[in-house]
Amino acid sequence: VAASSPAAEDYTVDIEISFENASFLEPIKAYLNNLNFPVLGNSTDQNADILSIVVTTVCRPAGKEVWCFCEPGYRWPRERCLRNITCQGHDSSLSGRHCNCLKQLPPKGPFCQPRGDVTLRMSVRLNVDFPEDLKNSSSALYRSYKTDLEIAFLKGYSILSGFKSVTVTGFRPGSVVVQFEVIATTPSPESMHKANEQVKQSLNQTYKMDYSSFQAATSNETKFSVMPEVIFEGDTVTLMCENEILSSNVSWYHVERSTDIQNSSRFSVYTIVLNNMTSVSRLTIHNATQGDAGEYICKLTLDIFEYESRKRINVTAIGISANEEMKVMCDNSPISLKCCSEKKANWSNIEWKQKGKINITGTPETDLEFHCSKYTFKADGTQCPSGSSGTKVIYTCEFISAHGARGSKDIEVTFTSVANLTITPDPISVSEGQNFSITCNSDVSNYDEVYWNTSAGIKIHQKFYTTRRYPDGAESVLTVETSTREWNGTYHCIFKYKNSYSIATKDVIVHPLPLQANILIDPLEVAVPCNGSYSFKCCIEEDEDYKVTFQMGSFFFPAAKVVNEKQVCYTHSESIMAHSTSWCPENIEVFCHFTNAANTSVRSPSMKLNLVPEINITCRDTVIGVGAPGKVIQKLCQFLQVPCSSGSLIGGIITYKCEGSAWKVKRNDCISAPINSLLSRTKALIKSPSQDEKLSAYLHNLSISTNKVEHEISSSPGNLGAIINILDLLSTVPTQVNSEMMTHILSTVNVILGEPILSTWKILQQQQTNESSRLLDSVERFSRVLQSGESTVLSISHTNVQMRGIVIKTGHPKNYKQSFVFSDTALWGKVVIDKPRLESLQPDSSIVTVAFPTLKTILTRDFQGENFANSLVMTTTVSYHITMPFRISMTFKNNNPSGGVPRCVFWNFNLANHTGGWDSDGCYVKEVDGDNVSCTCDHLTSFSILMSPDSPNPGSLLKILLDIISYIGLGFSILSLAACLVVEAVVWKSVTKNRTSYMRHICIVNIAASLLVADIWFIVAATVHDHHYPLNETACVAATFFIHFFYLSVFFWMLTLGLMLFYRLVFILHDASRSTQKAIAFSLGYGCPLVISVITVGATQPQEVYTRKNACWLNWEDTKALLAFVIPALIIVVVNVTITVVVITKILRPSIGDKPSKQEKSSLFQISKSIGVLTPLLGLTWGFGLATVFQGSNAVFHIVFTLLNAFQGLFILLFGCLWDQKVQEALLNKFSLSRWSSQHSKSTSLGSSTPVFSMSSPISRRFNNLFGKTG
Repeated sequence: VAASSPAAEDYTVDIEISFENASFLEPIKAYLNNLNFPVLGNSTDQNADILSIVVTTVCRPAGKEVWCFCEPGYRWPRERCLRNITCQGHDSSLSGRHCNCLKQLPPKGPFCQPRGDVTLRMSVRLNVDFPEDLKNSSSALYRSYKTDLEIAFLKGYSILSGFKSVTVTGFRPGSVVVQFEVIATTPSPESMHKANEQVKQSLNQTYKMDYSSFQAATSNETKFSVMPEVIFEGDTVTLMCENEILSSNVSWYHVERSTDIQNSSRFSVYTIVLNNMTSVSRLTIHNATQGDAGEYICKLTLDIFEYESRKRINVTAIGISANEEMKVMCDNSPISLKCCSEKKANWSNIEWKQKGKINITGTPETDLEFHCSKYTFKADGTQCPSGSSGTKVIYTCEFISAHGARGSKDIEVTFTSVANLTITPDPISVSEGQNFSITCNSDVSNYDEVYWNTSAGIKIHQKFYTTRRYPDGAESVLTVETSTREWNGTYHCIFKYKNSYSIATKDVIVHPLPLQANILIDPLEVAVPCNGSYSFKCCIEEDEDYKVTFQMGSFFFPAAKVVNEKQVCYTHSESIMAHSTSWCPENIEVFCHFTNAANTSVRSPSMKLNLVPEINITCRDTVIGVGAPGKVIQKLCQFLQVPCSSGSLIGGIITYKCEGSAWKVKRNDCISAPINSLLSRTKALIKSPSQDEKLSAYLHNLSISTNKVEHEISSSPGNLGAIINILDLLSTVPTQVNSEMMTHILSTVNVILGEPILSTWKILQQQQTNESSRLLDSVERFSRVLQSGESTVLSISHTNVQMRGIVIKTGHPKNYKQSFVFSDTALWGKVVIDKPRLESLQPDSSIVTVAFPTLKTILTRDFQGENFANSLVMTTTVSYHITMPFRISMTFKNNNPSGGVPRCVFWNFNLANHTGGWDSDGCYVKEVDGDNVSCTCDHLTSFSILMSPDSPNPGSLLKILLDIISYIGLGFSILSLAACLVVEAVVWKSVTKNRTSYMRHICIVNIAASLLVADIWFIVAATVHDHHYPLNETACVAATFFIHFFYLSVFFWMLTLGLMLFYRLVFILHDASRSTQKAIAFSLGYGCPLVISVITVGATQPQEVYTRKNACWLNWEDTKALLAFVIPALIIVVVNVTITVVVITKILRPSIGDKPSKQEKSSLFQISKSIGVLTPLLGLTWGFGLATVFQGSNAVFHIVFTLLNAFQGLFILLFGCLWDQKVQEALLNKFSLSRWSSQHSKSTSLGSSTPVFSMSSPISRRFNNLFGKTG
C-alpha cells in the first residue's frame, strides 16, 4: 500500500550574507530580483521549493561606522529603535516609535520588519462653485472630476513609502470638497507635504485647488482605555488615549451633548508626551452621573493628520438587593441581614449602619469576591425593654467602590418583645351547663396568630374566643356559654409571632351536672283526678352521684333512683295528691332538681299537672293518663311502648287527643334510635372544644344512618326533621370541609329529597314551615366553605342532587360553565359566569353549584300562594365574601311552559320573618325559547323560575286584547296629534289675536308635539322589548330617556298652561310681553324635564340601573328611578286641579275693579274647560296604572288603563283643539266655498311673487307660529 505524501509546510528563514567588497551588493540584489519563483529544489528525499526572496536589511560602511538601513516597505521595530543608536544626519526616524536606520547591526534579531498599511482618509478643497451633478456618481461631470483628480493624486502620492492606491470616494459642498483615500505605509509629515505639492502641480489649474486645505485622518492603533470597566454613579472615571504619534494637541468631545470638553470642576484633561515615545491624554470625570454616559471622542492632531478614537461608556445606578422588611422577636435567636450588589464591580468596602431608638449591633461578614455582605445580630429581652415592642430600626448597608461610588440600601427591622402572658381568673371550677371565660393578656401587641389549644394539642374552634389588639398589648378571651364535661382539662393560650410562641396555661374543672335539655321528664303534661295520684319521672343518661328532689309548689319530695341499661331515672312513688284535694281543680307545675358535689343545682323542664274533677274524665289510660274530651297532651316517645331496637333510646314526642272515651294519636314525631343518637351527639358536638376534629366522623355516620333508615324517615316527619336539624347544626361548625365530607353531606341530602320522602315533607312543612329553607341554607353554608385541596374540578352526582364546581387558580383561562341533567325528572339547567367576573375573585377561591330537581315541590310558594317553582333549584356559592355585584347567567328547563309567565327568582332567607321565600330582586328573564328560560342575576344564592298565573300569558285572550287596544289606540293617538298640529297651523292667525289666546295655543301645540314624539318612542321601546333585543343596549337606554323626557314635557306644558291662566286672572294689572311669557313657558316646558331626565340618567346609567331589566322604562327595584317621573307628574296634576278650581271661581265671581275684556274672558273660559278636561284624564290614566300594579287586580283596570293611555292624542285633539269655538269658527270660515274661492285667488297671486319657503310666505309664517315665533 502506497504511503500518503506529507502535507507541505511553509517556513520563513532569515539569512545574513556578508561581503568583503560592498560593490557586490547591488549585483546580488539585482540577481535576486530577477529570479522566477518558485525555485524548485533538487533533493532526492524531500523537495524544498523557494517561494520568494526579499532583501529587508542592508548594512553599509559610513566612515568608521556601519549603518544598517531598512529596504523600502520595511522598518526597524520600536524596541530596536529604543535600545540602539539611530543614524545621525539621515532620514532614519519615522513618525511614531519606529526608525529606518541603526548604527551597527543588532547582535540578536530581528531584522527590519514589514511596515503595516494604513488607509488615509483625506480631503482637499477646490475653490469653485459646487455643481449639483457632483452629487450623482453616474453623471459625466462626476466621472470627469474623478478621473482628473485620481491621475493627479496618483502622480503625487506614488512617491510615498509603501504606496498601494488612491481612490476618490466623493464630493461634498463647501466650494467643492474632494474626499479620497490613500493606502500606503505610515508616511511622515514631510513626505506628505512633498506628495501634496506634487498633486497640486499635476492638477489642471482650472480646478483651483487650495493647497492649505489638505487634511488627513488615519486609522491607527490608538489605545483608548476606560477605568473602571463597570461605572456607577459617583465613580471617578478615567478615559485615557495613548498614541505613537508625538503630539500634545489633543481634544475631547462628548457626542450626545455635542460639546467639547474643557477643564472644569467635574472634568479635567491632562495631556503629555512620555519619553519622546508616546502621546498620552487623560480625561477624568469626577462624581459621574447617568448624564455623563455616551460616546467620547479622543482626537490627536499632528500637522495635517488627525488621529481619532472613540469609546462609549455607560453609567448605572448602584443596584443593591437586600432583605425585605423584617419582624424580629427579641428571643436571642440569631438574625441575619444580607445585601448583595446586582452587578459585579470592584468594591473596596461594604459598611453597615443603623438608626433607631434602640441600639442592637451585630457582626458584618463581607465577601467582596461575591459582592455580598451579611450582618448577624441577636436581640434579647434586655435589648428590647418593656414598652419598646414594635420599635423600628433602620439598618443600612453601604457599598463603596474603589473609584468613589457609594450606594446604600435600607432594611427596616421591627423588634418585638417576647410576649409575657397573664391568664385569669384562677381557679376555674364550674358545673356542666354553666358558663365561664378565660382572659389571656399579652404585654405586646405584635402577633401573627392567636389561638387556644387543649392539652391534647387540639385547636379549639375559633367561635369560642375573640382577640383584640391594643396599642400597648393584646387580649384574647375564651368564652364558653354552656360548659360540658369535654371542657374539663388544661387549656393553652398561644400567641404566635413568626417562629416564636408565647404560651399561658389554665386548668378548668367541670363538675358533672346534667344539662336541662338532657333531662327527660315524664309526664310533659298529665291530667289527674282531684283525689288521685301520679308517679313523676326524670331520667338522664349518665350515672353520677347527684342529689335529686322533686318540687311541687313549695313542697319538696325525695326521689328514688332506678338504673336501666341506657338510663338512670329518678321517681317519686308516693301519692303526691293524697293531701291536696283542696287544690282541685288546679294546674300545678312539678320540677325535679339535680344537685352535684359542687352544690350546684339544675332544674328540669316543667311537668304540668292538671287536677280535674272526676266527673269530667272520659279518657283513661295507665300510660297516657286521663283527660276530658278534646284534651291534648304530649308524651316523650321513649316513655311509651313504641317499638324500637333493644337497648336503644328513641326520641321525639307523640301528641294525643281525647276523642270520646279513647286517646287518639294526633301527631307522631318520634325519632328512631340511630338518628336520635346522632342528634344528641350533634347537640353535644357544637358545645365541644374539639368539634372540628370530630366533624368528618359525624358526617360519615350521618350518611350511613340516613341510608339505613330511609324507610323510617319516609314514615316519620320526626326523623326527617331530626336529619334537617342535624345538618343545620353541623353546618355551623366548620371553617372548611373537604370533598369527602361534602360527599357524605350530599349523600344524606339525596336520601331526604327522594321521591318516597316527598309526602313526609308535606306533613313536616305543615307543622314547621321553614324546614326546607333550613335545609337549603345548610347546603349553602357547607358549599361556601368547601376546599378541594389540589383538585381544581369538583363533581358529585346523585339521583336527587348534583354538585359541580371549580377552584379558581391564578390566570384561570375559561368561563365558569356547569350543566346539570336529571333524567328521572326530565329537568336540566346550566350556569355560566364569564371570565372577567372570575378574574375579580381571590386566587384559590372555589365556585360551587348544587342542583336539586325535587326541591321545587318542597319550597313554599310565594306570599300570595299563587306562584310556584317549575324547574331545577340551583344554588351557586363562592368561598370568599363578595361585595361587588356578581353577574351570573342561568338556563332552566321549564317543566310546564303553558303554566304561566316565567319569572327568575332566588330564595331569600330573610323573607316571611326569616322563614324564607321567593324574591325576584336583581334577577330578570333574559330570553324565553320554548321550554328554555334564560335568567340573569347580579348576586349568588339559590335560583329557580316561578310561573305567575296573574301575569297575562303571551297567548292569553287578555294579553292579545291589551296588545290590540295599545297599538290601535297609539295609531289613533299619533294621527290625532298630527291632525291637531295641522289644525293649529291652519287656524293660527285667526285664534291668536290676544296674548292669552296666543299663549294658550302655544301650550296646546307643544303638548301635542311632546306627546306625539313620546308615543313614537313608546312604540320603539315596545319593539325592543317584544323582540327580546338585549335590554341594556343603547336603543333601550335612548328609548327610556326620550319617553321620560317627552312625557314629562307633556305634564310641564300642562303646568305652564295652568300657571298662565292663573297669572292672567289674578295679576290683572301686570301685563308681561309675549317674548317674556314665551321664554318662561319654554324654560318650564322643556328646561325642567331636560334637567330631571339628564340627572336621572347620569346618576343611574353608570351602574347600569337606569332601565328595568325586563322592559325599556325607568328602573324601580334597584334605584327607584321611576320616582323621577311619578312625583313631578302627580304634583303637576294636583297643582293644575287646584288652579282650575281657583280660576273657575274667579271667573264666576269677578272683582269690582279692572277685569278682562269680553274676548279675553272667552279665552279664559276655554282654557279652564281644557284644563278641566285634560288634567283629570291624565290623572285618571295614572290612577288606573297604579291599580294594575297590585297582584290579583281585576282585568277591567288593565283594559281601562290601556284605553286611556293609548287614546290620549285623540282626547287632546277633541277637547284641547276642536272643542275651542274660535277654532271651529276659523275652520268653517277657512273652508267655506266663497272663502275658498277668494283664498285660492289670493294664493295664486302671492305664489307668483313669493317663494313658498321664504320667511314672508304664508306657509313659512304658519310653521314659525307653530313653534312660537312671532314675526
